[in-house]
Amino acid sequence: MATTYKFQPHERPFLPGSPATPDHPMGRRIAYFAIGVLLGLTGGLSNGLLLANLPQIQGSLGLTPVEGGWLSAIYSMTSVCMSMLLIKFRQQFGLQRFNRIFLVGFLAVTILQVFVHSYGVQLLTRAAAGIVASALTTLCFFYIMQAMPAAARLSGMIIGFGVAQLGLPLARIISPLLLADGDIGNLFVFELGMTLVCLGAVALLRLPPADRIPAFEKLDFLTIALFAPGMALLCAVLVQGRIVWWTTPWLGYATAASILLIGAAMLIEHNRANPLLNTRWMRTRNVLRFIGVVVAIRILLSEQSFGSTGLLTTLGMGNDQLVTLNLVILLGSIAGILAGLRALNPKDLLWPVVVSATIIAAVAFMDADATNLTRPANLYLTQGVLAFAALFWLGPVTMVGILRAISRGPSHLVSFSAVFGIAQTLGTLVGSAGLGTLQIVRERFHSAEIVHTLGATDPLVLQRVQQLGGAYARVQGDPALRQAEGAVLFGQQVSREANILAYNDVFFLIGVLAVLVVVWLGGRWIWLKVHGINPLAEELAAMQKMRERASQ
Repeated sequence: MATTYKFQPHERPFLPGSPATPDHPMGRRIAYFAIGVLLGLTGGLSNGLLLANLPQIQGSLGLTPVEGGWLSAIYSMTSVCMSMLLIKFRQQFGLQRFNRIFLVGFLAVTILQVFVHSYGVQLLTRAAAGIVASALTTLCFFYIMQAMPAAARLSGMIIGFGVAQLGLPLARIISPLLLADGDIGNLFVFELGMTLVCLGAVALLRLPPADRIPAFEKLDFLTIALFAPGMALLCAVLVQGRIVWWTTPWLGYATAASILLIGAAMLIEHNRANPLLNTRWMRTRNVLRFIGVVVAIRILLSEQSFGSTGLLTTLGMGNDQLVTLNLVILLGSIAGILAGLRALNPKDLLWPVVVSATIIAAVAFMDADATNLTRPANLYLTQGVLAFAALFWLGPVTMVGILRAISRGPSHLVSFSAVFGIAQTLGTLVGSAGLGTLQIVRERFHSAEIVHTLGATDPLVLQRVQQLGGAYARVQGDPALRQAEGAVLFGQQVSREANILAYNDVFFLIGVLAVLVVVWLGGRWIWLKVHGINPLAEELAAMQKMRERASQ
């Protein structure tokens, strides 16, 4: 017999597709919280393990840099549009089917990658990981929300978003242990194990049931058929642009096609009575400002994901040497989540973003004096503080977006999920693509400058080449060949110095951009405080009315 659930008015699901929120005993609350954290970390690790070990995966499978780039691109291509689809899927088919389909499907491809080591299987697995990561993040905050008291359930959603961000530093910490024997297959076995544990956990303790409603319309599928490939092409261009270089013809064709596909999808949505994406709401000033803030902060945070990591890689540091640094980053990230929760004040949600941008500016300028003697220990302070800022802003900004969407009605939640997910993904990709391109251009500039100042007949240059060639004295008896080997090593040192100077330029530019963001947002915050304006006053009033109606 089917189980019939009866909930009190305050326990019923707030929105269709979301689980009910009954009162749980403390032991069950703790279990819900633990499972939520497990799901969030698994979702974050699905991409974190790839990013942390991409060179090793490329080497194991014999991949070119372009093929390795597709492994990164396909994850973003499948994940960027999933959040809005998953909302409607939950609303129409329920949470339990949602769990079974996505977790069991991911289990199948992770089993496949354990036994079949090929490029095609890795592409399939990364595509599935992009889909499942969105599903796991959703399940993460649903489980954590079950553990929270009624007044703090929105904080549970924010914790869920934050936990998913811990995947990359955690992946960099555990990767040296998994690859201690040099077998890349250990990564795949670990990912399979995490998936099995998640399946077992959600089977042992299920979420309360959710209300189901007919959600999908025929035109939704046409919009998805246009919008998803358009976003996928855009992601591919941003990932591959600096690898194959921006003048490659197919990048132009892909960009043009993405504009046409996304534009056609938006045109359809703009003229629908019940749109999947509410274009009129999405183009309002408040939503455009929200998108701008998310994209800007994500670009600035490339200081850590691209800048400091790339610098240390240039200096010859691998995951083995970066464990302590990533542990500092992990602790800083956790502190950022907790501090962000403490800073949640619906009457003043802008100041944490201003503080985060200020921290990014300070850190970028501090890191802009790197030399060939820079080591991970020199970055503990700056990168730990930056990790704090990377998650300190997330809670307040997420609350702003959620309040603006839900106050307009449940249908706007799909549009918010699309806006938030796309802004985060594209901001990250634009940051890496733009700063990566700048680094390459500046490296060539500095390399040319260094070579121009070093004459081939300079006695100091000749002495340095001879010293470097002397390292081969025991194995190479020919003086001319030793001289040639010394010249090769000298050229490598010149290239390294040029790269370090280029990364310093990147850090300086990030600092300048962060200062501009501080001026923009700080100026608005001061203006709002001086005039006593709460920009979310209407949304908070609408939310209160919705709660009152739901409790009746």
